[in-house]
Amino acid sequence: MFKKILVANRGEIALRVICACKELGIKTVAVFSEADRNSLHVRFADEAVCIGPAKSSESYLKIPSVISAAEITNVDAIHPGYGFLSENAYFAEVCEACHIKFIGPPANVIRLMGDKARALAAMAKAGLPVLPGSNGVVPSLQEAARIADEIGYPLIVKASAGGGGRGMRIVHGRDELTNAFSTAQHEANEAFGVPDVYIERYIERPRHIEFQVMGDNYRKVVHFGERECSIQRRHQKLLEESPSVVITDALREKIGAQVEVALANVGYSNAGTVEFLVDERMNFYFMEMNTRVQVEHPVTEMVTGVDLVKLQIMIASGARLHFEDHLKPRGHAIECRINAEDPFTHVPSPGKITSFNVPGGIGVRIDTAAHAECIISPYYDSLIAKLIAHANSRLEAIRKMERALEMFVIEGIKTSIPLHQRIMHDRDFVAGRFDTRFMKRFQEEVTND
Repeated sequence: MFKKILVANRGEIALRVICACKELGIKTVAVFSEADRNSLHVRFADEAVCIGPAKSSESYLKIPSVISAAEITNVDAIHPGYGFLSENAYFAEVCEACHIKFIGPPANVIRLMGDKARALAAMAKAGLPVLPGSNGVVPSLQEAARIADEIGYPLIVKASAGGGGRGMRIVHGRDELTNAFSTAQHEANEAFGVPDVYIERYIERPRHIEFQVMGDNYRKVVHFGERECSIQRRHQKLLEESPSVVITDALREKIGAQVEVALANVGYSNAGTVEFLVDERMNFYFMEMNTRVQVEHPVTEMVTGVDLVKLQIMIASGARLHFEDHLKPRGHAIECRINAEDPFTHVPSPGKITSFNVPGGIGVRIDTAAHAECIISPYYDSLIAKLIAHANSRLEAIRKMERALEMFVIEGIKTSIPLHQRIMHDRDFVAGRFDTRFMKRFQEEVTND
């Protein structure tokens, strides 16, 4: 087991990793920007190193600074959390070259699965169903038009690198293709430094279902069931739950087994999430893979009883997976992302939290690094906390979440709590009748009230 781990992140995920390390008896090193000097992850780590100014490109994304902090504190490994450098294959290679274990997949696998076009080709070859589309990156508008005529409309132009909805445009007809193609290329280049895009068939009303996986270093891959992530705005998830109301035990095992085989074929190890679009006939289509722990990993932990972050660390240190039978979900879990933003216009709301009261009780979990008097910085993601409710049934979990949201008090800034409260009372959500267009309809009703 490692003796000391550097946590190359901030906020709630940095604190989450530090907690896992403490329970494993591992010392921790926090890195922080000047804006995060008084953050909780700095306070609770055993050591802390300032790596630069507030701007993430000059601190959390600056590889030489992170590696220097790791070397001067003599760590065995680096846990990247999610975001920032977590899916940076070059960073994983630098860690390896410096004899520091990167707690994540091998660099070549990150590079393969992080390139969406190559990942689609690899997963199709391994047997996972994929949507009709381009065979890799589309080099020109002329080629895009040819492919569009071949697969038909509607289609979607997507950035080959990155995620989060950036570099993505839906095209309903030929007259929209030119603008969508050039805009997606421009956004992709601005966001990820790579203008490459690819094209695939667009499903009008899909559900977004993802499978949590973990692989060890001995070519064994295990899935931990699915998460329903269809409640999202502009391709950004707002709420997740596990299990999905539309997935039967038989279908879960069928898709999960296909995922395990496909990832074993590419030599996958450590945590990852395989994301699918599911049409109204329950046809699954591989969309992309995130080669890291996800923001929404707590819902899987709640229904399986497995600490995924601890498991990441243990696998990276050489442990084998010993799950012979897949873990069936126990009860139901829902996660609401509490963001610092206006609940209905979604305009960011940075500032000082003047009052902070978190709910408690059986089956309620809070993952956060916020507290009263802390500053929510405009420099980083607006996520303040993740509120998770777990109960024996979905309806019980919804009622528990309603109670927890009511008792979660954050004053001084605006938050998304009122939005989540309204979603919990929505008839279609309660009945499980929704897809990725849910928020569009929901926002229209809010606007008309």
